Amino acid sequence: MERFAALLDRLSYTPQRNGKLRLLVEHFRREPDPDRGYALAALTGAFDFKTAKAAAIRQLVSERVDPVLFELSYDYVGDLAETAALIWPQRHGANRAPDLVEVIDGLMTVSRAGAPALIESWLDALDAQGRWALLKLVTGGMRVGVSARLAKTALAQFGDVDVTEIEELWHGLEPPYDSLFAWLEGKADKPINAAKAPFRPVMLAHPVEDGGLDGLEPSDFIAEYKWDGIRIQAVSEDGVRRLYTRTGDDISHTFPDVLAALEFEGAIDGELLIRTPDGEVAPFSDLQQRLNRKTVSKAMLTRLPAFIRAYDILVDGEEDVRRLPLTERRTRLEALVERAPSDRIDLSDTIGFEDWSALETLRADPPHAHAEGVMIKRRDSAYQAGRPKGHWWKHKRDPFLVDAVLMYAQRGHGKRSSFYSDYTFGVWREEDGVQVLAPVGKAYFGFTDDELKQLDKFVRDNTVDRFGPVRAVKARPDFGLVLEIAFEGLNRSPRHKSGIAMRFPRIHRIRWDKPAGEADWLIRLHQLLEERFDRPAI
Repeated sequence: MERFAALLDRLSYTPQRNGKLRLLVEHFRREPDPDRGYALAALTGAFDFKTAKAAAIRQLVSERVDPVLFELSYDYVGDLAETAALIWPQRHGANRAPDLVEVIDGLMTVSRAGAPALIESWLDALDAQGRWALLKLVTGGMRVGVSARLAKTALAQFGDVDVTEIEELWHGLEPPYDSLFAWLEGKADKPINAAKAPFRPVMLAHPVEDGGLDGLEPSDFIAEYKWDGIRIQAVSEDGVRRLYTRTGDDISHTFPDVLAALEFEGAIDGELLIRTPDGEVAPFSDLQQRLNRKTVSKAMLTRLPAFIRAYDILVDGEEDVRRLPLTERRTRLEALVERAPSDRIDLSDTIGFEDWSALETLRADPPHAHAEGVMIKRRDSAYQAGRPKGHWWKHKRDPFLVDAVLMYAQRGHGKRSSFYSDYTFGVWREEDGVQVLAPVGKAYFGFTDDELKQLDKFVRDNTVDRFGPVRAVKARPDFGLVLEIAFEGLNRSPRHKSGIAMRFPRIHRIRWDKPAGEADWLIRLHQLLEERFDRPAI
């Protein structure tokens, strides 16, 4: 457990991607089985310990430490695992520190009633770093800057193989991945993917830079709209149906209506969207209501019907067609969609354009309310995993901008736990003849480390009220901090007092120079909503 804790600690304080990769590769080389496999599983979110949750941890700490002191400490630190690890009183004479395998096996077999006592015994036996790692493991919130993709990339470097080989095997493997490590070390043959309807690594696009299309012949490419949903892969093979995200997460259980429509043999690539009653694409917020749910009610299935807008085909019947040119794959995809008996699968139409300037016009102002821009794909491109250069591009429309006033700030988590880094902002409206702020969104990125320090100082210097970890900031027409907010879209939201919700808001610029009274008004956002996002498709 000590070595796993040391790994997490070093990962959390290593910001560089390559540095994290080196740490992971070293750990895989140094640690024996099954320890390294369990560490890999923990980092990739493979464990879900149902008998031990955050509420139980809070209860344990409150029984050992003054509850008021714990809550005050938690408000300041902002992270449950870190707070509990630091404040937990050590007990002399405790049993030996457990190893990682012992902890994993214990959490997988212990009853809900027995979990608190078991965790308490481990907390007593570990030092502060070990307690922190244990609680991160128990609660499932690692937050050390390691994604599943990064962990798989580290495995590929460890075994000197292509990361796509790891991804194609991944869903057929289970912790502690003994067969995987044996293959990567050259001690055994490559594992056979026994998983039915497996995930295939997706092909990604490069953003178009200024002048990035210069010198390219438009006739060599097709274009289609980029829709505001989530990228998915739908697989139906040997009687098994699966729906995966672009990172390989299985979301089949959340979308049974889409799964039922996969009446084909093969695998397709597309965008998961919600359809409105009049047949148009609904805003992303509608799709968001269905994401990350373990179960979906019949009412929600009826109110928010999901469908796939198909982009590409990877497997046609039993034939892997990824090496075929896009034009041939497109012909096969059209035939598959034509055969589909359900309207839960439709085809992403291509865009007719004569030159780049014509496409630029459509990119800047798509005729569909919930199109984010355009995708540009070379006609002869094979379907290659990753982000190969020179094949696919994405060209999103420019973000919308609004000047808003900082209203509230909250402490961040992890390395940001000592800074006020999460900001709520608002725009002006008139209430009983008085100019007041209406909150319209939250943002916690888009600024540099130096700007974070400046923002944090402004919050501390201009706090007018406190609500636990949240501070209210002085904000009046004659005084306040204006933030230029970039966002991708707007949709109506009865849950917000402003009546609107922003899509992907982030801080674009800090307007130290602009008086708060000159920030934007709510009526402008409502006008934008009506003009741009409520308009019918052309």
